[in-house]
Amino acid sequence: MSLPHAILTALLERPSSGLELTRRFDRSIGYFWSATHQQIYRELGRLEEAGLIRALPSEQPARGQRKEFEVLAAGRDELARWVGESADPKAIRDPLLLRIRAAAVVGTGGLAAELRRHRELHERQLASYRAIEERDFPPERRSSDEDRLRRLVLRGGIELETFWLRWLEEAVAEVDGMAGE
Repeated sequence: MSLPHAILTALLERPSSGLELTRRFDRSIGYFWSATHQQIYRELGRLEEAGLIRALPSEQPARGQRKEFEVLAAGRDELARWVGESADPKAIRDPLLLRIRAAAVVGTGGLAAELRRHRELHERQLASYRAIEERDFPPERRSSDEDRLRRLVLRGGIELETFWLRWLEEAVAEVDGMAGE
């Protein structure tokens, strides 16, 4: 149920077309809530049908022209309701963890290389998050509630990447120390 809420959030931040939304997902929200372009367009239609968003009037309606959407009062109310709702944490479903468990019964062949590859991916992601923090949240821009909350989400990503890097260092050392690798 969170994709519609991610879209409502993005549209409340700034009315956008479907194309703009997909680009914004690729650059920001997609770091913690991914969606394909097709899913976003499909959800825009559902939200519009439900009366939560509307296409902004266009000066020259034309076939194939991109529509820009904004959130209606009912959409804002739905998002506020959802923010206050309780939800349990999601269980981790990571194929890498399952691969490690499987290695316990079939051997570690190739596992160390995969762990190192994951470590490199997490290093790049952490560098990206830190660059975003430096660019978008310098100390002088941390005063508004909106910026403080957006930065809090980013800090969560930074801390998760930091955790993964520490854990992957341990995992690489452990697997490298085994006779089969």
